[in-house]
Amino acid sequence: VLSNIVVHKTFVASLPADFTGGVVDIETKAFPEEKSRSVSVSFDYNPNFHFRNDFLSAEGSPTDFLGFDDGTREIPATTNIPQFAQVVGNPNSAAGLRYQDILRSFTPYMAAFEKNSLMNFSIGAGAGDQIVKEKVTLGYNFVLNYKKNYEFYKDATFGRYGLSADPGVYEMETRELQTGSFGSEEVLLSGLASFAVKTAYSKYRIGLIHLQNGDSKAGIFDYLNADQGAVFLGFQHNIEYSQRSLTNVLIAGEHDLKSSDWSVEWKVAPTLSKMDDPDVRFTRYEIRGEDLVIGTEAGFPQRIWRDLSEFGLANNLVLKNDYKLFNKDAEISFGGNFTYKTRDYSIQSFNLNVRNLNLTGNPDELFYEENLWPIDGNVARGTTFEAVFLPTNPNEFNANVRSSAGFVSTEFELAPNLETTVGVRVESYQQYYTGQDQLGLNVLDNDKVLDDISLFPSVNLVYHVTEKQNLRAAYSQTVARPSMKELSYAEIYDPLTGRTFIGGLFRDADDGADIVFWDGNLRQTDIQNVDLRWEIFPTPQSTISIGGFYKFFKNPIEIIQFTSQANAFQPRNVGDGEIFGAEVEVRKSLSFISEKLSNFTFNANFTATNSRIQLSATEYKSRVDNKRVGQEISEYRDMAGQAPFVVNAGISFEGSEKGFGNGLEAGLYYNVQSSTLTYVGIVDRPDIYSVPYHNLNFNANKHFGKDDKFVAGLSVSNILNDRKELVFQSFGAQDQFLESLSPGVTVGMKFGISF
Repeated sequence: VLSNIVVHKTFVASLPADFTGGVVDIETKAFPEEKSRSVSVSFDYNPNFHFRNDFLSAEGSPTDFLGFDDGTREIPATTNIPQFAQVVGNPNSAAGLRYQDILRSFTPYMAAFEKNSLMNFSIGAGAGDQIVKEKVTLGYNFVLNYKKNYEFYKDATFGRYGLSADPGVYEMETRELQTGSFGSEEVLLSGLASFAVKTAYSKYRIGLIHLQNGDSKAGIFDYLNADQGAVFLGFQHNIEYSQRSLTNVLIAGEHDLKSSDWSVEWKVAPTLSKMDDPDVRFTRYEIRGEDLVIGTEAGFPQRIWRDLSEFGLANNLVLKNDYKLFNKDAEISFGGNFTYKTRDYSIQSFNLNVRNLNLTGNPDELFYEENLWPIDGNVARGTTFEAVFLPTNPNEFNANVRSSAGFVSTEFELAPNLETTVGVRVESYQQYYTGQDQLGLNVLDNDKVLDDISLFPSVNLVYHVTEKQNLRAAYSQTVARPSMKELSYAEIYDPLTGRTFIGGLFRDADDGADIVFWDGNLRQTDIQNVDLRWEIFPTPQSTISIGGFYKFFKNPIEIIQFTSQANAFQPRNVGDGEIFGAEVEVRKSLSFISEKLSNFTFNANFTATNSRIQLSATEYKSRVDNKRVGQEISEYRDMAGQAPFVVNAGISFEGSEKGFGNGLEAGLYYNVQSSTLTYVGIVDRPDIYSVPYHNLNFNANKHFGKDDKFVAGLSVSNILNDRKELVFQSFGAQDQFLESLSPGVTVGMKFGISF
């Protein structure tokens, strides 16, 4: 299906300027080399996930196996919703009866329960061919895949820790801690259809891709503490379902003009994306001696509906022409594109109140018919609700983006053996927002929240030292822009982890002081890039590359912990930053050790970086005010998300066509990145770092039978059985978990046939 996967590590003018570390360009085949029909099936087994009788699940809908809800989880009402205060005095009024009707329309299930889990499995089918006529070649590709995955995390940990007010106390305080288990049942259904036509001077293609994904999660956790200052013991049940879909159409053409050296490429690509989280449910009980309580300390039960719909349209046009420069062949290209995106997003939440009920600890009891308000006409007893998205909904917004770009680029030989590519790109980018903050103090009506017109120059030089050696140098200016989610007033709560994403438009001020940690003015990041690389090609199958790079970031965006709300995180611009880095890449056959190893190839990539961010005045003061005794505070820190080193290595085997290992492909691959600052701390919230995850995987495929029509595969992932962990780190203190999950070891088998 795939024709090319190209990784662009350096920016050129024809690429989008929103370019930080690289761009991956994936192209599907328009004209398959030969007629093919294929069917495949695969199974994965993980003892942590599969064939467990303690797997956690929840009631769903009959169509969950197709990746979408059939309406079972539909919101009971969005309009004409009375609040409890309006009806408590007269439950038999028209408003009171409407209230009770909505209450009884909620799906009555609130509890996670245990069941048996199966293995992961997937099935796929594909067909492709090209048909050659006298003047026209036709090509087509069809692919359909279905995948069902089970994951189960036992002894999962999610925590929140803070610093003591006493600077002489080094160990961190436990603010919140939840430990328990959760299960995930995920369905992915995907389909692709493409058609292409090729004539002597033109190519036309149209492609359709649709992805449908449904993920059901259920968890039960023990809980310690909540919010800021509340101390209690308890437990909670979580139920959530997320359905996502993406539909993309690509219409493209390529033309060589008959009477000139000009060529034209054009693309039009509309995309529709949807994400719905219907009826996310969360119930927490507080344990008081022998009694169970639901109330303000533990937090009220919630039912949440989230809905996102985004439409995008991308248009691209490129013209190329061969010409002479310095009496040598050269090429010039220029073109432009226009991109439009619009997103509608809303969160509609209901808080539940449990009034004078005898609780057993089964969350389903909240919606037992005999427990719904008013019990036997008693308005002081029963389960009630409040629609917190009324009368106005701060978690509802529309955002749209309009981006226009033009570029010109030329490739030529500046001097003997010196290939040069020089280009400049201009982009006009506007982002608009309609929505308001929680208090209604800031209301935007299609207001422009980001407006930029900038030039993005690029220079790439390749000097051919010999036929087997190249020296590369590049300079460019690029940008990193905030997403529509980041540039918003949205507050997106994740009941499973207890974390809240806070949109970057919110202002974060210290309570009781005139300190503004964040002013709500989220801006784009401007980036200067310099790259140097020395490439050596000892043999056609071998590569050695040694490179260095430097990047300067003005107003970089990082995820910072939010001071005005517990367990909340917000994208913000921080002080200017820079990265110095070195990269070594090797691909080499092991035949230099022995000819018997000529079928083996060693691949390795090692990247080391030294990054630093200059602390803003408020961040520096915050760290000084909360430092521990004996701790020194620097004016600089590491850049969030930038690992000091990354290692990728592997040994692959490819059998000889008619000799040893015919039809066998295998590989052992290892990846790790060093401990990395992930979420930046502030005030009494320590920095959060990732723990190195040593990921070792094995894959093997064997083709056999007549014309190698059959294939069998074996895979083993996370062979070292490592854990995925994020930890709070503080001077002189033991690390504490923000998150700790054990993905276990997965063994997979695959079988396929082509005909």
